[in-house]
Amino acid sequence: MEPRTVGRSVPHEGVPSAENDAGPGTGFGSVIAGARRRAVRDGDRQIDTAHLLHSLLESDPEARAAVGTPTQLARLLGYLVQRSIGYGLRWQGGAEVPGAEVAAGGERWSPVAAAALRDAEVRAALRRGPGAADGVDLLAALVADPASRAVEVLERAGIPAAELRERLPGRTADGAAPC
Repeated sequence: MEPRTVGRSVPHEGVPSAENDAGPGTGFGSVIAGARRRAVRDGDRQIDTAHLLHSLLESDPEARAAVGTPTQLARLLGYLVQRSIGYGLRWQGGAEVPGAEVAAGGERWSPVAAAALRDAEVRAALRRGPGAADGVDLLAALVADPASRAVEVLERAGIPAAELRERLPGRTADGAAPC
């Protein structure tokens, strides 16, 4: 039996695949691999922004710190774990954007997740040059779309996504918060 994230479509340019892992110069390989594993294990039809958020928080200390207080982070990680073990069954097997899946490299990505990965690269390139994206860039891109699952997860965990959105774009070219 094939995993539900396996597609039969022609790869879509700019969408992460097994071959390019989000494009040249990106440092998101481990985040993407973790998101893939979560989607397959959860039986989801596509890799979505919540899968990316969970994987990002597990692998990037700067992204974890940017989320908020330790209490907020603990609540968020707890919610993500509950979702991955089946507590969030209404999402299981579903799609972030039904009927609008983007297939690449034999995988299905939600258009919102694929756009977030591209947006993280663009955000970083504008400040530091191509291939300089980091986890906080990806976090900012994940919360950019108020209708994404990542935003829904943050809100359910008590982290106001709008406030997080406001804090993240203020980073300077060296990644530090402005004084």
